[in-house]
Amino acid sequence: MTNNQLLLEAIALKKCVTAVYNNVAMKLAPHVLYSKHSALFVDAVILEKNGELRREKKLGAFHLSGLNDLQLTDQPFAIDALFDPAAEKYQDAMLFVVDADAG
Repeated sequence: MTNNQLLLEAIALKKCVTAVYNNVAMKLAPHVLYSKHSALFVDAVILEKNGELRREKKLGAFHLSGLNDLQLTDQPFAIDALFDPAAEKYQDAMLFVVDADAG
């Protein structure tokens, strides 16, 4: 399964993923896949960094080509208030987004 397919599945099922980004192991709750300057990005809430829970939640933007060792987990997530699907950066760029009405 490619990273794109794995992220689509994670977003559709609202399941967390683990990945290494810039040599940092993370657990992420991916909310949206979008394109910017002909590249793919995912915006995700960072739940853990190097195995430690985050004190403050943060929505991060991750270049897909920088995500390594991407794995789907069984851990579900709820859509976070930090994520605004109407944000200007997603206009005409959003490819796939979490569904507030799904599961």
